[in-house]
Amino acid sequence: MNPIAKKILFIDDEPGYTRAMTYALEKEGYEVISAANGLQALIKAQKGNPDLIILDVMLPGIDGFEVCSRLRNDPQTSHIPIIMVSAKGQDSDKSTGLKVGALDYLTKPVDNSALLGKIDVFLQGKQHFQQQTSYE
Repeated sequence: MNPIAKKILFIDDEPGYTRAMTYALEKEGYEVISAANGLQALIKAQKGNPDLIILDVMLPGIDGFEVCSRLRNDPQTSHIPIIMVSAKGQDSDKSTGLKVGALDYLTKPVDNSALLGKIDVFLQGKQHFQQQTSYE
C-alpha cells in the first residue's frame, strides 16, 4: 500500500458493485475502505479519517441523504468531500443530495473515468483548501 495514498470511503449495499469500484479505485492508487449501510458509514467516516466519501442514497437503515446530512453536521467529518452515486436519478433526488451537503451527485451506472476525474478534482481542492487554511 502506498503510504501517501488518499483514502476513500465507499458506501454501497451492493457487494458486487462495491468490489468492482474498490478494484477500480485501488488500481488508480487509492486506499479504499467500505461500508454497506448508513450506520457503518457514519462510524467508518469518523474512525477511518477518509479524504473523500462516495455515498449511495439507497442504503439499509439510515439512507444516504441522512448520512450526508449527519456527516456535514459533525465537526469531525464536515470537511470531507462527498460524492453521491445512486440509481435515483430524478432532479429532486439530485437537488436533495446537494442540499444535504454532497459536492456532486452522479446517477448509476456511473462512467468510471468521469467519477475518477471528479475524485481527482475534489481531492486537489481539499488539499488546496487545507494548504490555504494552514497557519504553520
